[in-house]
Amino acid sequence: MLKKIMVTEDSVSLFILRVFLAVVFFPHGAQKVFGWFGGSGFSATLGFFVEKAGIPVLLALLAIMAESVGVVALFAGFFTRLAAAGIAVNMIICAAGNHVKNGFFMNWMGSQKGEGFEYHILVVAICLALIISGGGRWSLDRVLSRK
Repeated sequence: MLKKIMVTEDSVSLFILRVFLAVVFFPHGAQKVFGWFGGSGFSATLGFFVEKAGIPVLLALLAIMAESVGVVALFAGFFTRLAAAGIAVNMIICAAGNHVKNGFFMNWMGSQKGEGFEYHILVVAICLALIISGGGRWSLDRVLSRK
């Protein structure tokens, strides 16, 4: 079972998707955990999710973990499918709960009340490719599944 989760194609394209998704998401996780990049840090983020957004503690912790520990795992290509699934679920919930009401497009001109959900669709599509095919070339999944 573990080998099925970790086996991956020897694809440079998957490597590129995996690494760039991790690079884009790293600041989001760092905001939530460390307070970097203008973020609030772990305690404040958890408090906001639980008290203001009404998210159960366990789900809030899982969201923070997906965007921090999951992103580091994604970058390394370690349990790529699981890490990508965590990010995809985060993006689906975030889009449905916060962005669908603002329409499709991002708020490029500042004329909307918030951002649309087009970015979320792209992230979910990248995650689906990684869930289906794995982390690709130069991933720990590939190294470990071959042993």
